[in-house]
Amino acid sequence: MTKQARKQTALAVLLACAAMGAHAQERAWLDKSKSADERARAAVAAMTLDEKLQLIVSYTDKKDVAKQPDDIIPPALKADIAAHHIEGSAGYVPGIPRLGIPAQWQTDASIGVRVTGMERTALPSSLATAASFDPAVSEAGGRMIADEARASGFNTFLAGGANLAREPRNGRNFEYVGEDPLLAGRMAAGLVNGIQSRHMVSTMKHFAVNDQESQRTTVDVTISPEAMRQSDLLAFEILDELAKPGSVMCSYNLVNGRWACENEYLLNKTLKQDWKFKGYVMADWGAVHSTADAANFGLDQFTGYPCCNHHGPFYSAKNFKEAMNKGEVSMHRLDDMAQRILWPLFQTGAFDDPPKVGKIDFAAHAAVAQRAAEESLVLLKNENNLLPLANAKSLAVIGGHADKGVLAGGGSSGVTPVGGNAVPDLAPKSWPGPVVYMPSSPLAALKTELPKAKIAYASGADIDAAIALAKQSDVAVVFVTQWLGEGFDGKLELDGNQDALVAAVARANPKTVVVVESGGAILMPWLAHVPAVLEAFYPGMRGGEAIARILTGKVNPSGHLPISFPASNAQLAHAEIPGFGKPDGIPVHITYDEGAAIGYKWYDAKGVKPLFAFGHGLSYTRFAVAEPKASVADGRLTVSAALRNTGKLAGKGVVQVYVAPADVKASGWEAPKRLVAFHKLDLQPGGSHAFTQAVDPRLLATYEVADDSWHVRAGTYRVLFGQAADDLPVSVEVTLPDMTWSAVHKE
Repeated sequence: MTKQARKQTALAVLLACAAMGAHAQERAWLDKSKSADERARAAVAAMTLDEKLQLIVSYTDKKDVAKQPDDIIPPALKADIAAHHIEGSAGYVPGIPRLGIPAQWQTDASIGVRVTGMERTALPSSLATAASFDPAVSEAGGRMIADEARASGFNTFLAGGANLAREPRNGRNFEYVGEDPLLAGRMAAGLVNGIQSRHMVSTMKHFAVNDQESQRTTVDVTISPEAMRQSDLLAFEILDELAKPGSVMCSYNLVNGRWACENEYLLNKTLKQDWKFKGYVMADWGAVHSTADAANFGLDQFTGYPCCNHHGPFYSAKNFKEAMNKGEVSMHRLDDMAQRILWPLFQTGAFDDPPKVGKIDFAAHAAVAQRAAEESLVLLKNENNLLPLANAKSLAVIGGHADKGVLAGGGSSGVTPVGGNAVPDLAPKSWPGPVVYMPSSPLAALKTELPKAKIAYASGADIDAAIALAKQSDVAVVFVTQWLGEGFDGKLELDGNQDALVAAVARANPKTVVVVESGGAILMPWLAHVPAVLEAFYPGMRGGEAIARILTGKVNPSGHLPISFPASNAQLAHAEIPGFGKPDGIPVHITYDEGAAIGYKWYDAKGVKPLFAFGHGLSYTRFAVAEPKASVADGRLTVSAALRNTGKLAGKGVVQVYVAPADVKASGWEAPKRLVAFHKLDLQPGGSHAFTQAVDPRLLATYEVADDSWHVRAGTYRVLFGQAADDLPVSVEVTLPDMTWSAVHKE
């Protein structure tokens, strides 16, 4: 090559590099070295009006989409949806190929990938996983279901339910993570962190105070801002800080007279201004009621159109342009909506690492589900050490379809399990059904764990046959079930003849164990006559194996209740659920005059004893809390303690730390004590392990609406250490100074 040719080549290379640099500068959203904020802003700046409007609606079933008028969903958009929407999934937002912006494929739910007819792995219910008192358990589950979602073609996950179990009969409590804001925030954050670590966008929901399913689309909740910020919203605030979910799903209900999806206090004031939330607010499916109000008061994406009894195509390009032309919604607001929707795609890596449909290791994922169940099942009672059953020679297994599988909850968290529904013919088959039993038979698992024992099964439908089997067996194990699902609330009483069955079997065989598969708390009129009770909740894909391994002692139970179990309906804060059992759509109202006193706080404030306390959970070994310490530096409380295994078996124990003001009234608290720390420890016999944890000062404070601040009142406080809300044998005293700080987060 001549000297002149080399110069020309070098010049060409320089020009090419310059062109590439200019192109990259023009398409800055493709530059991985830039922040998610910069990339989202650059992408929005390059968009046309129609492209921005395309981002703010997600669509459901293509058959429903095809029926919409062409001026609401243009033919080209219908064709895109028909070609790319995943059949049976929750939603689809078309991408913008011109700019390299990917589509959003949205799927339910918190326990596994929910697509009708698509068999996937199901974790235990969120409430069950919360009973592990270990965020690492929910994080491992989040990674697993995210891997399955990516391999199924999804990049947006509708997970992260953190509504508190304010109403024990709520049909969706099994989807949530308990009654305490610290536990709920940390456990839900574990799930979201696991999901988003796999380059998927996750959600926190349902925002907010969405505590009943009866008339869920029309109930108006009255609650003070102070009570909200100290309870329901504090759970979401902790979740947001620990996991930074990309999206928030606003709920169906009204809060203080305004729909949650156009509630300026919730969405703009609290979420976006005070908490500095950078992601987007999506509506629950069918929860949008307006265009301008929804947009201006905080809703960024209308999701699930046109399904779910929608009230109108409020965010269609036609309607949104009309609102903009009238000056009701500004271009600045639309840009903000689009930027918020794009930000988590960049922040989580979903933009740069798109999902790829591929093979799923179902065996490995089932093992994750089994480990989660084994960490989560709660031994409620074990008189005279009836359990474990390692030496039982004959066993009667009765009821609960235990010969087939384990129960799961219904609605949008209802996963189609690998292997199909083990009991496919149960009503209701329509929404929120079908009733699904995971194909994990406790009967078969018990036979595997106890190969030398004689094990027989009775369905429980014939109580006399169950009695006869129980009488001829060393031990009787009775399975009882309580099916709950989205869209309806339940009762604390078991359905059918189950209470009578347990009572009859217990009379026939004094060595009776009851295994409860439930969506939440139940009443137990037979408890005094039954020596052992295991709460399994909805234990997931390998629930049968987990139950059998705990009953036989292969696994030492370590779950603790994330909710209180009331002793009677008379103990509840609200005697009746407004609109319970009536047709949907009736406007109803409820006032949460109990404020932030939810669960154990309510029982403490009223001085009543529940059936089982929050945090309760037994083990086959014994633990003792020792070396309790508490110190205050610069107004901040730090607690520490050691947990000792004083028994003869290895096991996992949970240290729970509560704080109680010496003068509850002077503190301004809603209840005599609050959970401020918990830690799960795995110990060998004779082993001991200490932990130290700084206490979030909000857990010691009251929210002051007048100046949007948190306030700890000076005084003497007791720090209580133990293993349940009613088992706190050791304590130390501290003096806290008066302290006030802004509730507005720093950038």
